[in-house]
Amino acid sequence: MPHDELLAGALAAAAAGSAVLRRYFGGADLDVRTKAPHDFVTRADRESEEATVAEIRRRFPDHRIVGEEGGERPGGAGELCWILDPLDGTTNFLQGLPVFAISVACVAGERSLVGVVGEPMAGKVFHATRGGGAWCDGGPLRVSARTELAGSFLATGYPFKAYGALDHYLGALRDALLVARAVRRCGAAALDLAYTASGVYDGFFEFRLAPWDLAAGALLIEEAGGVVTDLEGGNDFLFRGNVVAGAPAVQAALLSLVRRHADDALLDRLVPRAV
Repeated sequence: MPHDELLAGALAAAAAGSAVLRRYFGGADLDVRTKAPHDFVTRADRESEEATVAEIRRRFPDHRIVGEEGGERPGGAGELCWILDPLDGTTNFLQGLPVFAISVACVAGERSLVGVVGEPMAGKVFHATRGGGAWCDGGPLRVSARTELAGSFLATGYPFKAYGALDHYLGALRDALLVARAVRRCGAAALDLAYTASGVYDGFFEFRLAPWDLAAGALLIEEAGGVVTDLEGGNDFLFRGNVVAGAPAVQAALLSLVRRHADDALLDRLVPRAV
C-alpha cells in the first residue's frame, strides 16, 4: 500500500483523537480509573482511542490495530498493524498541564512505515513516512547538529512502571546531569521523541516504554537524520522498550553512558516484559 495513503489515514486518525482531547481538557467529567499505581486512564483516553480507531477502520477495515487502552483488535492476514496511544501524558492532562500528545503509527513487523505525533493544545502535527522525511506543519524536521554529549540538551522519562530498574536509571541520569547542559522530563515520551526529531533536544533515553510510546516518534527521528537504538545499539527497541535516541554523535555518546549502568538483558531480568 502506498505510504501516502497510510499517512493520510494516520493524519486523519490523529486529528479525530486530538479533537476529543481538546474537548475534554480542563473538564471535570473524566471518569478517572487506575490501571496500576500512578497509571491512570480517563474518559478522554477511551473516547480518543475510539475516534482514532473508527477513522482507521473506515479507511483500512482489514488492518490490525493495537491501542494502549483497547488492546489488540484483529484484522486480516496482512502484515500491516496500527499502533496508537490516544493520550500520551495522561497525568499531565489530569493536572491541567497542556503537555500531552496523541501518537499514531502503521508498522510492518517492527518497522514503522508512517508515524504521526499530534500536540493538540499547541496545534502541532509531526509526521513522517519511511524514506519520505519528517515534517511538522509543512516544514522539514532535522535533528540537532550537536556533535558531542558535553553541553547537550537532553530529555528523559522516569521508569515509573519499572521501579525494579530505578537504581540503574538513576545512575545513568546522574552521569547525564553531570555532562549535559540540562535534562528535561516533560511526561510524554512521544513528544520527547518529536522534539528530538525537531532538534530541540539533542538526545533522549528511557527504559521500559511500550510500542505505542515509540512507534511514531522513533520514525520521526530516523527520518530527520537521527539514530534510535535499544541498549545494545540494535533496532529491537520497539518491543523491548529501552531506547536511546538523538543526533548521531550525541546518541552514540549517550548510549555509551547509559550502558555503564544498564543493558537490555539486565532490564529483562529486573523488570520482565509482559508477554
